[in-house]
Amino acid sequence: MTNPARITSALETAGIYIVAAVLILLGTLVSSEFLTVANLLSVLEAVAILGMVAPGMAFVTYSGSLADLSAPATMAFSGIIAVAALPFGLPLALGAGIVAGLGIGALNGLVVGRLRANPILWTLAVAFFMEGFMRFTWSNNQVYPDTEAGTSGAAFIAMFRVFVGPIPLIVMVMAAMFLSAHVVMAHTRFGKESQLVGSSRAAALASGIRVERLVFLNFLAAAFAASVAGIFLASLNKLGVFYLGQGYDFKAVTAVVIGGVMLSGGRGHIPGVFGGVLVIGLLTNIMQFMGLTSFRQNIVIGAVFITVVGLQQLRLRLRGRDYA
Repeated sequence: MTNPARITSALETAGIYIVAAVLILLGTLVSSEFLTVANLLSVLEAVAILGMVAPGMAFVTYSGSLADLSAPATMAFSGIIAVAALPFGLPLALGAGIVAGLGIGALNGLVVGRLRANPILWTLAVAFFMEGFMRFTWSNNQVYPDTEAGTSGAAFIAMFRVFVGPIPLIVMVMAAMFLSAHVVMAHTRFGKESQLVGSSRAAALASGIRVERLVFLNFLAAAFAASVAGIFLASLNKLGVFYLGQGYDFKAVTAVVIGGVMLSGGRGHIPGVFGGVLVIGLLTNIMQFMGLTSFRQNIVIGAVFITVVGLQQLRLRLRGRDYA
């Protein structure tokens, strides 16, 4: 027997890819160079960092905790720690960067999950604290790796620029993270419990679900994703510094929301989030071909976000469920 929920989910997923198809058609009208393998690969490469952050952010939103606004600080801190630890070898540096980010995620998960702190206010406060901490600790300075040939620093910088055949490594890492996130969210007990917590915390508690532990693990997943993205971002920029990652919180939430994950929690899926990332990449690429400046691009993306959130609110109220 056909599951109506699955049909609805499939239609919602199809919707974001229809938007992507329309954007591709629009891109071909804007420039003859748009629909080339080189340009489409450049779109994927341009959104790869965002595509690493977004699936982790999706878990936080899906489980009813709105968003992790400390993601940029987690990215910056992971990048700085990774660069600072390079003298001890590349594997140790990468591990140290991820562990540093996971520490922030663990703190977020503990406070939001156990103490029931407002996730927006708490993670925003953590972001401000971490920015101040990094600026104080490194005296507002940038941290540079040793780029001499044969050193761990040289290998670190090369990470962002490695190709496996014609495919950039960062695109492959992004794809692996989306695939892993989809498997966890759609096919594991953890994903199903996260959905129940996002839909109704009271129902989840009544079902015997350890809600505090689940919230903790979802923030940990978001921190892991942000840490990996932050390390690659540091590799791209050839340095670690407190401001790397700024703006990725809003971009990730935008991708998650336009990809169909409800801000109220309990609804959505990872393929839709990938579609959201793809739509942002295509839209940005088209605007670049049109010669729009970065701040005008931000206006357009912001308008898209506002529209989608408004439509989500309308859907909730039509179902008799006011998010507020």
